[in-house]
Amino acid sequence: MRADRLVATLLLMQARGRVTATELAQELEVSLATARRDLEALSTAGVPVYPQPGRGGGWSLVGGARTDLSGLTSAEAQALFLIAGPAATVAPQVKSALRKLVRALPQTFRAEAEAAAEAVVIDTAAWGDDTKDRPALVEVLQKAVVEQVQVRLSYQKRGAPPTGRTVDPWGLVDKDGIWYFLAGTEDGRRTFRIDRILGATLTSAPSVKPPDFELAKAWDSVVTEVEQRRSETAATMLVATRFLKVFQHMHGRHCTVLDDLGEQTRVELTAPRPLDIARNVAGWGSLVTVESPTEVRDHLARIGAELVSQYPPASPAGPAGT
Repeated sequence: MRADRLVATLLLMQARGRVTATELAQELEVSLATARRDLEALSTAGVPVYPQPGRGGGWSLVGGARTDLSGLTSAEAQALFLIAGPAATVAPQVKSALRKLVRALPQTFRAEAEAAAEAVVIDTAAWGDDTKDRPALVEVLQKAVVEQVQVRLSYQKRGAPPTGRTVDPWGLVDKDGIWYFLAGTEDGRRTFRIDRILGATLTSAPSVKPPDFELAKAWDSVVTEVEQRRSETAATMLVATRFLKVFQHMHGRHCTVLDDLGEQTRVELTAPRPLDIARNVAGWGSLVTVESPTEVRDHLARIGAELVSQYPPASPAGPAGT
């Protein structure tokens, strides 16, 4: 059950005292079957709700139980709103949910929670870059994950024709402004770049997810696999120590320090191919000296020769009067 629907359901039951599955479905804009599953899930999870069958029946909180979130400490309430606050600037649903949660908090915590919600702004665009908008398909795929139904994808790999397949949605990941969709297929787990998904249609078939699946662990595995492919070639080189921090910042986990030699530092730099390494360091000029392998040095020599040919040095001016 989605956490936002859980909170909304409890707040609705608290406000009305009793709700039917039909009323809940209309309020939350979900199917009647989903509303019934949500109510049953609350009861199974230990929330004090019970059904009253028959005419005029419905679901109620046992003994008028309250759901005012009074179990939260001040620090916990601040932490919750510090995390959720930045998302409210781009998601109207989050802003609405925060308003409801503020009303549900004890009075003494409300001012601090509201201040925490407005204390942080997250700017995802690097300097000089445009802000990356969230792909429209993210909301569709989120719905498939949450409602646990299979989705029909139209997907196009780079340089390949579009293909269609039906998958089990497992989760989504935003990595530095690029969204990925993890799903189960006949061939096992697959990762799709959302900007290469041409279309997505939810089906009515229930999806299947391994009982031990954890999105964070699965994504760690994906990252490890990708980084291994991006590290198939290694080169050893000397970098001017005074610029080492800049060099490390540019290359991240692909740069490993081997030896501190004073004015120079020996490092290992990895990339998919020798040419990629040469391209990455060519602009550093004499600040970087590649020791090995020979293939990288050869690529650098070729790049240097091409630059000299393309941009020959200007001839010095001769003596005046000659």
